[in-house]
Amino acid sequence: MLEKTILITGASSGIGRAAAVLFAENGWKVAAVGRNRAELETLRDEVHAKGGTLVIQFADLRLEIEVEKVIDDTINNFGRLDALVNAAGIILNGTIENTTLDAWDEMMNINLRVVFSAMQKCVPHLEQTKGSIVNVSSVAGIRSFPNVLAYCVSKAAIDQLTRCSALELAPKGIRVNAVNPGVVVTNLHKRGGMADEDYEGFLENSKKTHPIGRTGTPEEVAELIYYLASEKAGWITGATYLIDGGRGQTCAR
Repeated sequence: MLEKTILITGASSGIGRAAAVLFAENGWKVAAVGRNRAELETLRDEVHAKGGTLVIQFADLRLEIEVEKVIDDTINNFGRLDALVNAAGIILNGTIENTTLDAWDEMMNINLRVVFSAMQKCVPHLEQTKGSIVNVSSVAGIRSFPNVLAYCVSKAAIDQLTRCSALELAPKGIRVNAVNPGVVVTNLHKRGGMADEDYEGFLENSKKTHPIGRTGTPEEVAELIYYLASEKAGWITGATYLIDGGRGQTCAR
């Protein structure tokens, strides 16, 4: 039986990294893409120490030529592509009044344009394997939150991209789904400018805003990604799955 190959963006940290480790542990060949070379090298060493197969690719996917290169390199390295996981993303604070056009464009470029571009360019390879795509969205794509306007809009767009492309790609045998996490302990918010002390307060408050009483882990989200990418989810496409400790079911009070 041919070993399956997966391309994972945003693999240097957080959910993308956890997914890369999980797929490798389950025998997949992993092409791990990110912008932090040191973290990617650490990931590679960890996976190789466990006997897994993982190739790192340092790239800025905002550049179309680099999207094409990582896909070409994946095919050259492994000969096939069975799944794509789009986990790269950023978050920036801002309201309708103070979000600059530059900040808006940066959010849409990284959170949406990069995902669209990677999906589009992977279609010919995924068609050959009847593969799948899993996009990492957010509870913010389904529910509205103040002061993260552009982020919410970008994730809502990811959800619609997931649904529309699922319909279009179903005849080719390609499934497309998304996961919509609540607050997960990663570096996302700190990279977005949140100070350490503020982040600790944010995590503490999340115990109240998430009915299950705690934040999530990257590994928990990776398990759902793995399921959706696998043949066990062979009759699931166009779905956006909340994995958020119940956060998406709550109302402001």
